[in-house]
Amino acid sequence: MSGVMTWLFASGHAADLILGVLAIEAAWLRFGRGWGWGAMAGLLGPAALIVLGLRAALVGAEWWWIALPLGLSLPLHLMDLRGRLAAQADR
Repeated sequence: MSGVMTWLFASGHAADLILGVLAIEAAWLRFGRGWGWGAMAGLLGPAALIVLGLRAALVGAEWWWIALPLGLSLPLHLMDLRGRLAAQADR
């Protein structure tokens, strides 16, 4: 079992599995719950970008391949937070 885990993390495929789970969650939110693309991007986008940064780090990519998705996750997170706070204020 430890050989499989070592391979998953050394190859970056552990992050690919997480991205697959996020894709399944996106499909469930879109088609099962009727969420719009913007709401899904705000919720799942930061997570996907952080996992992409993780994948880059796991495979030994250049620092900017790690920093770029991490930096891009912040605006999406702030967009989601602003929408949630606005919705809460409307209640």
